[in-house]
Amino acid sequence: MGEWWERTGVVVLPGGASVRGRRIGDPATPADFALLLAPGPEPAWAHRRVRWPDFLLPLDRADALDALGEALRRAYAGERVEVACRGGVGRTGTALAALAVLDGLPAERAVGWVREHYHPRAVETPWQRRWLRRLPR
Repeated sequence: MGEWWERTGVVVLPGGASVRGRRIGDPATPADFALLLAPGPEPAWAHRRVRWPDFLLPLDRADALDALGEALRRAYAGERVEVACRGGVGRTGTALAALAVLDGLPAERAVGWVREHYHPRAVETPWQRRWLRRLPR
C-alpha cells in the first residue's frame, strides 16, 4: 500500500482492516474508495457521499448504514478506504467509531476507542454518541 500508509489518520479497526480519516479539502494520496460526509471536492477515485449535516446525524440512516457497510467490506477486501468530512473530526470520527462497532467493538467503547486511535475530539455531540449506541451489531 506504500505511501498511503505513511499518512496520518489511518486507523486499524478491531478486526484488522485499515481505514483513513481526513478533512475533505486536504490533499490526499489516492484511495480506492472514499466515504464523503460533507459537500466538497470529489476525488478522482470511487466514492460515495452521505448527506450528514455538521454536528448532526446522517439524514438517511439506512443510506448511512449501507455506505458504512460498503466501506467496511471494501476495507476487508484489501482496498484503501477513507472517510472524510469538512473538519475531519466530528462526522469522520463518528463514522470511524461506527465502523469499529460494525466490526465488533462494543458500542459503549466506541467513543473512547476512536478518540484514542484517531482524534481526541472525535464524536463531538451527545446525539452522535447516542447514535453509535443504537447501531445494529
